[in-house]
Amino acid sequence: MRIRLSFIVVFVAALANIQAEAAQPAYPSRPIRVIVGFPPAGAADIFARLVGQKLTEAWGQSVVVDNRPGAGSTIGSEIVANATPDGYTLMVVSASYSTSAGLYRKLKYHPIDSFIPITQISSSPNVFMAHPSVPVKTVMDVIRISKSSPGKFTIGSAGTGSITHLAGELFASMAGIKLVHVPYKGGGPNLIALIGGEINLSFASVPASLGHVKAGRARALGVTSAKRSPVLPEVPTVAESGVPGYEAANWFGFLAPAGTPKAIVAKLSKQIVEILRSPESAGAIKKEGGEVVGGTPDAFKKHLQSEIAKWTKVIDEAGVPTQ
Repeated sequence: MRIRLSFIVVFVAALANIQAEAAQPAYPSRPIRVIVGFPPAGAADIFARLVGQKLTEAWGQSVVVDNRPGAGSTIGSEIVANATPDGYTLMVVSASYSTSAGLYRKLKYHPIDSFIPITQISSSPNVFMAHPSVPVKTVMDVIRISKSSPGKFTIGSAGTGSITHLAGELFASMAGIKLVHVPYKGGGPNLIALIGGEINLSFASVPASLGHVKAGRARALGVTSAKRSPVLPEVPTVAESGVPGYEAANWFGFLAPAGTPKAIVAKLSKQIVEILRSPESAGAIKKEGGEVVGGTPDAFKKHLQSEIAKWTKVIDEAGVPTQ
């Protein structure tokens, strides 16, 4: 009798849950907010608006991009970590999300446990460049001269702890050389310094660098991705140029707050991947120097874990100041 009563109780509870779920309106039933931890017009903002517009067209609900720049995108990340996990607050993150995890040691959220990955948008390389006056034409030239004259070359970045700074630290570490780091306040000033000859070397994004390389104002020595860039096919990777295993790619992806229902995450992932693989979206991402990834939530989670571990190690070994 007790077994039969227990079965009835469980059955009634399950039925109540099914009825409660059925009573919920289909997702999405209201506007979706996408937080971007950077100012408007950057790649993260462009990708958020591109996908947001297509989601609006597909689902008939507005997708609003909310720019919350500052502190290496940690301000926007904290907002999303504390948002209601119902699928109506999402976030677009970049490679700086993984570097911030190593730079900011007192975050009010956990970079993995506070979020659910949806999908990776894209991956793109930085370009390792030299001013034309510097007597190097290849990555190995930089390594050879630096080993005979440690600290001979200066290398600029978009700021201490930026992905361009850490790309340089990783390169120097793997190549066994010493470079003198010169930080600037952003990617623009860093490029201006390289073109003006204030610094010898620099890493910078493909879109920002392409025109200068084509015009001869900067010499491309290598790209930081695992394979060559389709927009700079003649430039070898750093890895194939004498530093095997080197990779320091930019990337972007969608996250949701932890606790977001699996069914909603799956629906978002499926729809966003379809959007990314359309010719229009793929073309826009290529214009920004990237290639579409569009993988599963699990694949993006593994990528996040790997990137956070990688850059935290670089930060620690290079002695980069943390907060």
